[in-house]
Amino acid sequence: MGGKMLAPRRATLAAALSAVLALGVPGGVTAAGADSGAGAGGSAGSHSADVYVTPSGDDHARGTARHPVRTLQRARDLARVNSAHQHGDLTVHLASGTYRTAEPLVLDARDSGHDGHRIIWQGTGSTVISGGKQVQGWKPVHGRPGLYAAPAPQGLTDTRQLYVDGVRAQRARGEVPVGLTATPTGYTTTADTIAHWRHPSDAEFVYSSGEELWNVERNGLGQWTEPRCRIAAAKGTTLTMAQPCWDNSNKRVEFPDIPGRTVSMVGPGHLTNNGKASYVENAYELLDQPGEWYLDRTAHTVYYLPRKGEDIRHADVEAAAAQKLLDGRGTASAPVHDVAFRGVRFSYATWLTPSTPEGFSEIQAGYTITGANGWATQGLCGFVKGGTCPFASWTPMPGNVSFTYGRRIEFSDDDFTHLGAAGLELGTGTSDSRVRGNTFTDISGNGLEIGGVDGRTPADHVEVTDNHLYALPREFHGSVGILNGYTQHNTIAHNQLDHLGYSAISMGWGGWPDKVGSPATPNPSHDNAVSDNLIFDYMQMFDDGGGIYTQGLTGTSQADGEKVTGNVIHDQWGLGKSVYTDNGCTYETVEGNVLYGASYANVASRHTDYRDQLGNNDPTLVKDNWWEEGTADGDNKGLVTTGNHIMASPSDAPAAIVAAAGIEPAYRSVLSRTPGAVSVPEAPSRVGTSTAGADALYAIFNPVFADGGSPVRSYTAHALRPDGTEAARQTVSAADYKRLAYIRIGGLPAGGGPFTVTVTAANAHGSSAPSLASAPLVPTAATVLPDAPTGPKLRTEETAATLAWTPPKNMGDAKVTGYRLTVSDGRTIEVTGRDAMVGQPSGKGMFRVIGGLRPGTGYTVTVASVTAAGVGPAATVTATTTAG
Repeated sequence: MGGKMLAPRRATLAAALSAVLALGVPGGVTAAGADSGAGAGGSAGSHSADVYVTPSGDDHARGTARHPVRTLQRARDLARVNSAHQHGDLTVHLASGTYRTAEPLVLDARDSGHDGHRIIWQGTGSTVISGGKQVQGWKPVHGRPGLYAAPAPQGLTDTRQLYVDGVRAQRARGEVPVGLTATPTGYTTTADTIAHWRHPSDAEFVYSSGEELWNVERNGLGQWTEPRCRIAAAKGTTLTMAQPCWDNSNKRVEFPDIPGRTVSMVGPGHLTNNGKASYVENAYELLDQPGEWYLDRTAHTVYYLPRKGEDIRHADVEAAAAQKLLDGRGTASAPVHDVAFRGVRFSYATWLTPSTPEGFSEIQAGYTITGANGWATQGLCGFVKGGTCPFASWTPMPGNVSFTYGRRIEFSDDDFTHLGAAGLELGTGTSDSRVRGNTFTDISGNGLEIGGVDGRTPADHVEVTDNHLYALPREFHGSVGILNGYTQHNTIAHNQLDHLGYSAISMGWGGWPDKVGSPATPNPSHDNAVSDNLIFDYMQMFDDGGGIYTQGLTGTSQADGEKVTGNVIHDQWGLGKSVYTDNGCTYETVEGNVLYGASYANVASRHTDYRDQLGNNDPTLVKDNWWEEGTADGDNKGLVTTGNHIMASPSDAPAAIVAAAGIEPAYRSVLSRTPGAVSVPEAPSRVGTSTAGADALYAIFNPVFADGGSPVRSYTAHALRPDGTEAARQTVSAADYKRLAYIRIGGLPAGGGPFTVTVTAANAHGSSAPSLASAPLVPTAATVLPDAPTGPKLRTEETAATLAWTPPKNMGDAKVTGYRLTVSDGRTIEVTGRDAMVGQPSGKGMFRVIGGLRPGTGYTVTVASVTAAGVGPAATVTATTTAG
């Protein structure tokens, strides 16, 4: 990968052999025919107009098998000419190797197929379209042991991504070294430390969110976001933040008569927690962990602190430079059409807008508020004077590969990896297009984006099938695997999405007005289907999302509304739902899915339908699912629940549904493709602590979803004294951490500290860098027991029951680490997991399934909270299972 490619002669021979096989005639005839016709636009056989490209080619050549061209742009120009003489599909043969491009390959209507035939850009699987620049000439930095520096490559003025032998490096980051007090223009600080940095205006504050948990702070703009704003200037103890990012993140308009409710109705009106930043990124002074890097733009120098075992002087180091690799620029009157990309790897592109004063003022799923007055007008149609329309039309994250107004566009057997924005964007006006058999991984933001939310021409008849999306997002952590806006007749089916920081699939938009008693924004969406996908290990970093999340009107009736069917969704970490029907989600059908391992609910939530002011709920059908939630059948004013089954274990689910979910057999080789190099894992995130007694702490953190291509085996929590030395450590297996959601660190000096905690993750290739440290905490003895949980309910079927409850309001003097259930048949069940920890501060309910019950039998179940102080008093509930 990167700069490594096949030898020129081998690449040329491979291209020629490909032509021989395609025509099925002797090599000499193929080559002669190509040379005699293709370059001159002659009328030889149906493949005579094909174009051949190799990284060692010559753009003055004719683009034949024997005389290939070198650049994609030259190949495009030849294909424009040759396609006029083509009697079948025209193939642009891309030999193995790396095609470096500073500018995107731009396609317009002239680059379309003709008369029902396509132009196919055919790679080999080892064909890389790269926007990277190699960084060479590494030397040790005097006075900084272990640190290396190299001149920035010519033409590289800025980047947000650096890769070493195919592994993403971490921009230098660390704790904010001073106390912050927010002001209208930025902050005052407790010391002038940042003002003495080399380039304070390079530094970027990051505001991570998620639910409040133990002493993990909720910063930013909602549990699902991670906004970023640069420092504009630092003088003494005054920090001025870059505009318009600062205002767009702090001045969001609120309803004058509804305190705290923004007119956008999405998240708070300003950065929470008094504007405290979770950490700071991109400064030379923060280079202190292996794998970190920094670009000094003024000195044109790249710095890197190598990981263990890396020889940076001989590594392939790639700085992502281009912001787009492929740009299909169709229009409504002149679309790009009948174009396919197959067997191509798109890599090493960046996105620089977040590094400008615009920043990244996120609102949801990578959409941001932008512009000098964005906070006051953008997408606020109908609610404020001058608000732009339609409501919630915010600025999307761009794709490093993108098409607008594309018809019959195809991407198959491609890899989207090492990218700095969204991977692939099929935007406004895309129709009759296919995305099949691709991998999406190591992407900074959204994996795949379809359509838009600006009220213009929706995307329609787009099929997204048999793709593998995993280990993303790597930088803009509120992003999702697949983002589908206003679309029609789209199918998202038989994909596998796993190891994701937030939601897996996000559908629809514009339903938030129901928060103020108004109907959802009208939109053109209808007849979309999300079927037979396999989704697991999702929401590993942020909260308030789902495996499949849907927002707003999905159609005009239950018949043409969105269908969510046959999906298998399990092992969610963050607080949310397996299938999340959020604000204004109307005419949704959730049928025949297998849903388990959720934190809060399998299918939710209920919202009032304000279109007719009759007090009904948004019409929704929840039918014949296999789940743990156990909600009883009923018709709740249009929210119909019927025929669902409680699962006591995954083996209860119908084998046919499980077997059909995920990538189909013919495409399962996509699961074995590893477009990135194997490495140590990324560091865990959002570390918090709680007292576990006078000499111990509990540590909790978000697990690693970017595991380096090798499963995480274990986590180690390190308790650090105020001087940074280690006081104690504890290692647990990844399986145990998944089950418990905490690590107990014992053996601390009684009354010592305060201690901070960092966490490392280990796989077969070694240990990650340490996480950012938790807030400091002094261990204390816990003696006051929690109150009993509240509102227990037992939802029964023949042989299983779901126990639901809410946490106690008074936790005593420690935090809940679990619950103890006792069943009248003599069993005791210990309930652990992240939802046990997050339930109390969020006030969300909990549920667990009790299996192995007898039909028609009465059972009594108790539930009690467990803390470091012991087991508290229990709440009791009794119910009878249904008869067989």
